[in-house]
Amino acid sequence: MKTVIAWWDLDSGTIDVASLRDCLRREGVQAWAEMPGLVAKFWISNGSRWGAVMVFESEDAARQALPPNRAAELIGGPASTRLTFDVEAFVSGPGGAAPWQ
Repeated sequence: MKTVIAWWDLDSGTIDVASLRDCLRREGVQAWAEMPGLVAKFWISNGSRWGAVMVFESEDAARQALPPNRAAELIGGPASTRLTFDVEAFVSGPGGAAPWQ
C-alpha cells in the first residue's frame, strides 16, 4: 500500500478552513468514494493548513489520474507539500470507519 499526504498552507488569506470544509461537505466526497484502488481518504486541518491523507492499494493505484482537485482550485494552486510513503501496516478500530458528518 501507498499513502499520499498533501498540505496547503493557507497564509494567503484567499480562503479559510471553514470555507473549505463547507465546500467539501457540499461537493468534495463522491468522486473519491468511486475511485478504484483507494482504500481510504481523509481530509485534515489545523486552522492554518488544509490537507488530505490518501491510502491506496498499490503504487499503480496511487499514480492513476485523480478526481478534480477542488481544494487546489479554491486555494489557487497545488499543495504546498506532497509526500508519498509506503504503508507498513494498517488497522481499523473495532468500530470501523466513522460515518461522514
